[in-house]
Formats: sequence, C-alpha cells, structure tokens
Amino acid sequence: MAKYVTVFTAISIAMLLLCGCQEETAKPVKSEEKQPLITQPAEPEAAITQVPEIVTPTEPKKTKTLPDYYDKYAVLLKKYVNDNGMVDYAKLRRKRPEIKNLLDHLAKLDPKTYQSWSKEDKIALWINAYNIQMLNVITKNYPIESSRFMRVLWPPTSIRHVDRNIGGIKKQKFIVMDEEFTLEEIEKRFLRDQFDEPRALLAITHASLSSPIPRNKPYSGNELDKQLDEQVRNFLSSEKGFRIQRNKSVVALSAIFQASWHGKYFVSKYNTNKKFKNYETNQRAVLNFVSKYVSRRNANYLELENYEVAFIKYDWRLNDSSEK
Repeated sequence: MAKYVTVFTAISIAMLLLCGCQEETAKPVKSEEKQPLITQPAEPEAAITQVPEIVTPTEPKKTKTLPDYYDKYAVLLKKYVNDNGMVDYAKLRRKRPEIKNLLDHLAKLDPKTYQSWSKEDKIALWINAYNIQMLNVITKNYPIESSRFMRVLWPPTSIRHVDRNIGGIKKQKFIVMDEEFTLEEIEKRFLRDQFDEPRALLAITHASLSSPIPRNKPYSGNELDKQLDEQVRNFLSSEKGFRIQRNKSVVALSAIFQASWHGKYFVSKYNTNKKFKNYETNQRAVLNFVSKYVSRRNANYLELENYEVAFIKYDWRLNDSSEK
C-alpha cells in the first residue's frame, strides 16, 4: 500500500510541475513591454572593408611624336644655340653627321603616322623641319665665302652671299616622308595655306641678325600654342621686332611684316574693320596682331594715337656666335 501511495505522490508532483511550465510558456507579453530593436553602429574598421585610395588629379600624359628625333634635336639646339638665338656655327659644322641623321628621320617618317597626328603636331613638325634644314644649309656653306666685289654690296658675313652662291637658300631640296621639299614650299604650302598659322612665320629662322630669335628647344604639338605665343612676344619685345618713337609719332615694325614679305598672310586671321581704320588692309591686320602681344601701354598707343607705320631695315648678317 505504501508503495502505491509513493507512486501516486510522485505522479501528482510531476503533473503539478508540468502545468506550471505550460502556464509560464503561454503567458502573453504585454505590448508596452516590447522594446524597439536598437542596432549599435559598427566600428569604422568593421564597416569599411577597404579604404579607397586617394588619387590626386594629374594632367593628361603628354607624348612626343618621333621621340628619338625630338630628343636628339633638343640636345643639338641646347648645345649650339644660346638664349639670344645666336648659333655657334663653327662647332655645329663638325656635327653635320648629326644634322644629317635628323634629316634622315624626317625622310623616313611614314605618311600614315603623320596623318594620325593632331594639327599642332603637324605644324610643329614643319617648323622643326624648316629650322633643321636651315642649319643644314648654313653649316654646309660655312664659313661664308664672298667675292671682293660682292662685299661692296653686302657685309662679309651676310647670308646673301650664301644665297647667291648656291642659287637660293630657300630653293635647296631635302626629303620629308619620302617627298621632295624646299623651305619655300614648306612656308607656303603648310604654314601659310594649309594651317594658316601666321605665328609660325615668326618661329622659322632666317639665320640672320634681324630674324626672330630661334629657340634652343624644339617645337612640340603639346606645347605649340604656348611656344608660339612666347616666340611672338619675345620678338615684339625686341628692338628688331617692334619700336614706338613717340616723339616722332612713328611705329616701326620688322621688315618681316611688310606686305611683300609676310604681312599679307596676317589678313585672314587678324584683319579688322573696328580698329586701325586709317591704315590699309595688310597694315591693319598686322597692327591688330601686334596689339595682342605687346604691353597694355603700347597696345593703347597703337589703338588710340595717330602715327605713321615704318619698317626697320633688315640686317642679313649671319646670327653667328662662333669665336673668330
């Protein structure tokens, strides 16, 4: 009997415990006791898996056309042309094989490669080609030979002697892209007609003292606009390029700006009917061009004062810095 009582008691206790658990589980949770879910912000290290690299903006990469040719030409100019545009022709003459090598680069240039270039690269090529050929012609005929009779007409160092001796400096032939050219043709066909870039006419050298100062660095398409502007400003800031004689009411310009030389080639880009109305078309275009590159004071004089335009006598003596 005691055994059954013990079993009954154990069963009763178990049932009581089971009922208590069910009531605890089924007990509803009051809505006001429900807490909103709060998410703690992640630490920066956990939220950012990779720190982005800060890139400083850079200018587009500039490339040189014909880099080997350009670099060799740059070395030659830096060594034999000083900052005043004077050339050591005596020493440069010994480097004629290097000049020939530069001309060979031009001769072998693939026309398809050339056609893929920008307008600026093409203009730079023709300016450089012109100036290299001029160095080639002068060093080939250096020192200058002249007869006693011709020295009565021109100084012994005038390049007019060379011009007379060889039948014209600008008529000497050389090869570019397997085609025959002369300096005269480059000037007319490309710089004047095709590209209509009057500034380039002040970038080609005439190997003379009155010529625009040749740079001792090659022209390049990437820097062409800046280089041409600098070239024009340098020339017009020199006594051989531009002068104002206020006491005489005279504006003197380089003979290069005469209509019979380069003056007429400024008309297409720089002619104006708004200023310089008292001057003929060629002079009006040249004055408009010049006024953009001289000081504000000089530009005001050109635009507002009355004056006569004159041209400076051209000095054809060789721009030679060689020790005599």
